[in-house]
Amino acid sequence: MVGSLLSELGKKVAERWLSLLVLPGALYLAVVVAARTLGHADPFDVVHLTDRVTAWAGAPAAGTVGGQVVVLAAVLAGAAAVGVTAQAIGSLAERLHLAPDWPAWPLGVRHVAHWRTTHRQRRWTAAATAWHRRQQEAARALTRGVRTEPAERHAAYGAMTRISLELPDRPTWSGDRIHAAHVRLERDGHLDLAAVWPHIWLMLPDPARAEITIARQDLSRGAVLSAWALLYLPLTIWWWPAVVITVVLILAGRHRVRSAADVYATLLEAATRLYARELAQNLGFEPPAGPFPRELGDALSRFLAPSPPQLGSPSVH
Repeated sequence: MVGSLLSELGKKVAERWLSLLVLPGALYLAVVVAARTLGHADPFDVVHLTDRVTAWAGAPAAGTVGGQVVVLAAVLAGAAAVGVTAQAIGSLAERLHLAPDWPAWPLGVRHVAHWRTTHRQRRWTAAATAWHRRQQEAARALTRGVRTEPAERHAAYGAMTRISLELPDRPTWSGDRIHAAHVRLERDGHLDLAAVWPHIWLMLPDPARAEITIARQDLSRGAVLSAWALLYLPLTIWWWPAVVITVVLILAGRHRVRSAADVYATLLEAATRLYARELAQNLGFEPPAGPFPRELGDALSRFLAPSPPQLGSPSVH
């Protein structure tokens, strides 16, 4: 039983290692070879590329079993190394996409993030003002028994949400999408998501956990696509088609991060709203029937928030 479990676990690890690291890394190495072989002059000369690869394969060292093993091991190691590098850069790219701690970034990058955040705040305020004006006009018309066409209101709302769902607090849409879940829960139920979420996560049933985990993994994979774009960018020095690959990866990574951030934030907010009452009951609170009361949200957040550090010398035992 234990042996079969370990065998199955080993298969899954090998599959993830192959799909996440080796295959993308091998593709990258193949593009590197094509870039260095073909160059800018004739970037799609498949015949020349085939002749070069055939010549390398016909080398005496490649004709022996030992040589082939060494070449295969070198390719696998190189591909895995490139994959690990992409994963590491992906962590940095994810931090840039979400920007949860941008006020603590290095000075130059922080200034750019601050400028972008304030610029987005001005744009969002103008768009939100236009949407609220449309809403008020529709409400006044409704008091006169007239229903206005919703197209302009929907267009105004779309213009606002394309910038951010709430007042921007970060330099990116994806970061503000997750921040919007914090803002809405605080506004509607006085729930501090940072304090409440770890406890709600422990209560979630397996299907809900699986959905949230998948969304979080999709977010990380989208950031890794951006990392691959950075790795392909230097190849443009030798091979101009690498520009197309880089641009496609940048656009795909941006789209995937935005989509995954939207799903992830939606699931965070939905799970918190669904299970906040049950969490309160498990902790000894008695929530009343009906909408979740803000007073309970305040009490729950205070109860779950860790106590602040105390000043003074620590006790010596």
